[in-house]
Amino acid sequence: MIDNLLDVQNLTVAFNRFGEKNEVVSNVSFSIKAGEKVALVGESGSGKSVTAQSIMQLYDNKAIDYQGKIFFENEDLFQKEENALMELRGNDIAMIFQEPMTALNPLRTVGSQIVENILIHQNIDKQQAYKKAEELINVVGIDQADKRIKSFPHMLSGGQRQRIMIAMALSCSPKLLIADEPTTALDVTVKHQIIDLLKKLQKEFNMAILIITHDLNLVKRFADNVMVMQNGKIVEASTTEALFASPKDAYTIKLLNSMPTRIVSQSADTNVLIEGQNISKQYLIKKAWLKSNRRYIKAVDDISLSLQAGKTLGIVGESGSGKSTLGRCLLRLESSEGTVLYDNENLSNKSPAQLRPYRKNIQIVFQDPFSSLSPRMTVEQILLEGLNVHFPKLSKKEKQQKIDHVLKDVELDLQFKTRYPHEFSGGQRQRIAIARSLIIQPKLILLDEPTSALDVSIQQQILNLLVELQNKYNLSYIIISHDLAVIHAMSHHVIVMQAGQLIEQAETEQLFYDPQSAYTKTLISASGF
Repeated sequence: MIDNLLDVQNLTVAFNRFGEKNEVVSNVSFSIKAGEKVALVGESGSGKSVTAQSIMQLYDNKAIDYQGKIFFENEDLFQKEENALMELRGNDIAMIFQEPMTALNPLRTVGSQIVENILIHQNIDKQQAYKKAEELINVVGIDQADKRIKSFPHMLSGGQRQRIMIAMALSCSPKLLIADEPTTALDVTVKHQIIDLLKKLQKEFNMAILIITHDLNLVKRFADNVMVMQNGKIVEASTTEALFASPKDAYTIKLLNSMPTRIVSQSADTNVLIEGQNISKQYLIKKAWLKSNRRYIKAVDDISLSLQAGKTLGIVGESGSGKSTLGRCLLRLESSEGTVLYDNENLSNKSPAQLRPYRKNIQIVFQDPFSSLSPRMTVEQILLEGLNVHFPKLSKKEKQQKIDHVLKDVELDLQFKTRYPHEFSGGQRQRIAIARSLIIQPKLILLDEPTSALDVSIQQQILNLLVELQNKYNLSYIIISHDLAVIHAMSHHVIVMQAGQLIEQAETEQLFYDPQSAYTKTLISASGF
C-alpha cells in the first residue's frame, strides 16, 4: 500500500431507497501508483462512475452506505471529516465530469470558475489567480486565452468546454485526476486532441489518471492498465496490452467483440430513390437594413448526391460541418437552394401540404430518443400516432396488429406497450424510435447519430437490427454520424463534409482504405482505422 497513491480495498456501495439497500458496487479492490494511467471500463450501470465518485465521496452520506476502505497517500478517506475532504477535493484529487455543459455554471464566465477553485485552495490574491487561470487556458491549448477567460460556457465549442474543465481540474496541480467519460460527445479529431492533451499534461504534472469510459479505442490509446467492470464488480484487471491481446473473462471478450463490424445489406436494386442536386443552405447571422451589410453563413454549399433503393449513404463530418442541415434539406424539413428528387419526383417546388403524402415514405430517427419520445405517452400511443395520421381508415384491431408486428420487428416484448419511455434503457428507447419510423412502412429513413449515446455492445445490436430490417423491407438509410466505425459498418457509399462543403465521396471501402483528401485521412487516422 505504501507504494500506491490510491488504494481501494473491498469497496461496497449501496443506495438507500425507501428503507431498502440497492447494492451498486460490490467488493471492489484496486490501486493506482503515482504517475500511472488507469482505465475503468464498463457499460452503463456497471458502477464505474459510482466507484469514482466514492473516492471523492460526492454522494450524500444519508442516501448511501459505504463499506470497505479507500486510502489516499496512506490515509483512509472514510475516516476524514468533511472539512478535510473539502481540502482534498479539487486540490490533491480533481475530477473532470462527463458533460462540461452541465458541469460548468452557465451564468458565470469560465475564467471566474477556474479562479474560484484556485482561491479556495491556494493562498494567493484574485489578480494572481486570474493570471494563473489565463496561463492554464493556454496550457490546455485554447487560443486567445485573454479573451476566452471572459467567455461564458455557451460561447465555446464542446472541445473548448472540455479543455476548460481540464484547466479547472489542473488549477491546483492534483496528484490524482479522475476523468469521467471525458470525450463522450466530442468529434473524433477533438477526442484525439483531448486524449493527447491529457497524456501530455500527465507527464508534465506527473499526475496519476483514472479514466472512466466505455470507449475501447480510447483505452487502447491512453491507459497503462485496465479494469473491466460489470454489475458492480471488477471482472478482469490487466495491462492494456495483455487485455487486448488475450482477454480472459467472457464479458471482456464480449466487449472487445462488440466493436462495430461491417454488416452492409446485400440489395441489388440499382434504382435511385433520392437525389440532391446542388443543394445549398445559408443562415442569416447579422441583420441589417442594407442587404450589402447582412452577413450569412453557408451551412451547406453546393452539394450533390444520390442514394439507391435498399442502400445506405453515410454522411461524415465534425460538429458544425453541415451534416444534419444537409439531411434536413434532403427531407425537405428545411428550404434550400437546389433540387431534391424523390423517386424522380421534384420535391423542391412543393408546398408543405403537397409534401405531406411523401412524409409516410421518408422518416427520421433522431439522435437522442429520450428527448424525441414524448414522456407523457406510452409506447402504444407513440406508435399509434403515426398510424392515425397516415392510415386513418384502419380499424383498431388492424392498428394493434401493426403495433404488435413492429414491436416484434425491433425485438421488443409486447408487454412493453403500456410502459413509458423513462422505464426503458437507452438501447430499448432507440428500438422504440426505430419502431415509430418503421410502423408507417417508409422507403427511406434518416438516422441522425443513431448510436452515439449507446454502449458498445448495445450499439452493435442496433446496427445488426437496422441491417436486418433493411434486408427485410428493402429500406434505404441515410446515416449521419461522426463515428467512423458506425459509418464503415453500415454504409455502401460515404460523403465527407467540412464547413458545409463536400470534401470527398466514394464507395465505403475505397474511402476508408484509400482516402484522397488530407481532411479525410485525418478523420480516419483519428478513428483508429
